[in-house]
Amino acid sequence: MEIVKEFNVFGKTIQLEKSAESELGIENTTLFYVNLFGREVGITETIRNTWIIMGFLIFLAILVRVSIHKFSEIPKGMQNFAESVVEMFTNFLKSTMGEHNVGFTPYFMGLFMFLLCANLMGLFGFRPPTADIATTFALAMITFTMIHGFGIAKKGIKTYIKGYFEPVPFLFPINLIGELAVPISLSFRLFGNILGGSIIMALYYSIPYFFVKIGIPAVLHIYFDVFAGVLQSFIFVMLSMVFISNAIPAPEENE
Repeated sequence: MEIVKEFNVFGKTIQLEKSAESELGIENTTLFYVNLFGREVGITETIRNTWIIMGFLIFLAILVRVSIHKFSEIPKGMQNFAESVVEMFTNFLKSTMGEHNVGFTPYFMGLFMFLLCANLMGLFGFRPPTADIATTFALAMITFTMIHGFGIAKKGIKTYIKGYFEPVPFLFPINLIGELAVPISLSFRLFGNILGGSIIMALYYSIPYFFVKIGIPAVLHIYFDVFAGVLQSFIFVMLSMVFISNAIPAPEENE
C-alpha cells in the first residue's frame, strides 16, 4: 500500500492510499502533454472530463434532434419530452429574471446541464471538473462579464458608473468591492462544496475496515454526488440569474 497523503482528524492520523486518491480524484493530475506551437501543454483530468461532458451533451442534442423527425402541433414521444423540459426551464427563468429576459434561456439551460453532468461525474469514478477552481472561476467570470456587459449596454455608461456612487458617493469603495466579490463567491461556493465531498469520500474509502464500507458508500454518494451536485448546480445558475437580472433594468424603468 502506497501512502500519498496523511490527514490529522481529532488528533489521529488518517493515511490516504494512492488508489483511493486516484479513484476519487482529489488532485487534478496531468495525464499527458501535447506540443502546441512549440510549447508543451499538459492535458489534465479536468480538461479530459470537461471534453467528455461536452461530447455527451453534443451527442444528446443530436440524438434528440434526430429522434424528432418532424415537429407536430400535438407533441408526443421525444418531442413532448423535449418541449416539456424547455418549457419548464423557460417558466423558471421568467419567474426569476422576468419576461423581458427570456432570451437567456438557452444559455442558462446549457449551463445547468453542464454543471449537473460535471457534478455527477463522481458517481462514475471520474474527478468532477467543478472540483477544479479553474473551471468554477471561468464560469463565474462569464457571469461577471455578462452582469457588467449587459448592465452597460442597457443603462448606458454614465448611468452604470453613477450606480457605484449611490446612494452616497463615499460608498463607492464598498460598492466596488461588492461587485468584485461576486465571481469569487460564486466560484468558491461551487468549488468548495464539490471538492469537499470528494475529500470526504476519499477519506472514507481509506478506512482499512471492510465491514464499514458495506452499504454506507451508496448513501454517501447519494448525498455528496447526487443531492449536493444537483443543489449546487441549481444555486450557481439561480445566483447568476439574479445577479444578471439585477443589472438589467426592466422595460418600464427605461421609459
